[in-house]
Amino acid sequence: MTSGASVLSELIGDIYDAALDPALWMRALERSCSFVGGSSAVLYWHDIASESSAALHLFNDDPHYTRLYFEKYMPMNPVFPAATFIEPGLIYTPADLVPEAELFETRFHKEWVEPQGIADVVCVNLEKSATSSSVLNIRRDRTYGIVDDAVRQRAALIVPHFQRAVAIGRLFDQRKTAQAVLTETLDHVEAAIFLLGSNGRIVLVNERGRAMLDEGALLHARRGTLAAAAPEAQRALRDIVLAAENGDLAGGSHGAAIALSDSPARGWFAHVLPLKSGDRQRVGAVHSAVAAVFARRTSPASPPPLEALAKQYNLTASETRVLDGMAKVSGVRALADLLGLSQATVKTHLHNVFRKTGTARQGELIKLISGFEQSASS
Repeated sequence: MTSGASVLSELIGDIYDAALDPALWMRALERSCSFVGGSSAVLYWHDIASESSAALHLFNDDPHYTRLYFEKYMPMNPVFPAATFIEPGLIYTPADLVPEAELFETRFHKEWVEPQGIADVVCVNLEKSATSSSVLNIRRDRTYGIVDDAVRQRAALIVPHFQRAVAIGRLFDQRKTAQAVLTETLDHVEAAIFLLGSNGRIVLVNERGRAMLDEGALLHARRGTLAAAAPEAQRALRDIVLAAENGDLAGGSHGAAIALSDSPARGWFAHVLPLKSGDRQRVGAVHSAVAAVFARRTSPASPPPLEALAKQYNLTASETRVLDGMAKVSGVRALADLLGLSQATVKTHLHNVFRKTGTARQGELIKLISGFEQSASS
């Protein structure tokens, strides 16, 4: 019988290999469902600024309902935009954001969730920008039931690997030729990324990585090799890259993390991923790379205006959704149609928003939002 540790190890390898070969994502999602406990899964991105969303990879979805979601029901999803405020890596369910009674009342639940037999969903933002997020959803039908602590714990074991896989997928764009491994999208990845050859030689680096090297506070280039400024971090980086080069990294194909600074305010970490296992060996060989290093800060950037406003006035997810809707349509009936809620529910949330923000009409709320937008841009 295969041990749980062995199953997890194989799954993590599948996740990283899928980042390099998109054809393998369905297998990785299927095995993730089996490990976490779910009937279907989807990797997608959602942008609240452009009001757009798209599925990147799916397993066991119903194509009819998937099409309906993007054509009709996406604006009615009760967890947005509040779900985009949740920090990457934190696992949540729809009921963590919106009370179940209200979820069940929405058209989204009655017309899209319930007909599919979806009982609950494990959700996590893998990446988060000012207005958008890339999301992993593992759906549970009625045979699996509601998400419990054990499900969350299993999901937590694989989420960090999905997060890095998303960044790797941008780094190694399979639509390009092998010689174009470093794509234009790499410079839009929020992490500083370095491809290293033998002895830590820097082979490729993205824009954020170059800026980090120029600053030199945490990482710098020493005779063409990547080096950490802190002595302890440098020793760890040197040893891990050497282990990756020799194929005997203690973390296996999953890599290892290095704290680049002891300062909680800075909170920088580097994750070293070997490129000499699975399908990654083929890609890394293009530039004789033995490892990829991802450096990022753990603390979030300043929140966007809507998120900042929601946090300052302690708005619930539903109240935030109504506030966001008010910037798009006018009147209770139009809001109810847009959000898939009853007019009575909209009036309740609208009353709470007015009360919490100290405003009395829609025009005042729009001015309040504008003031937050101006503060964010200044």
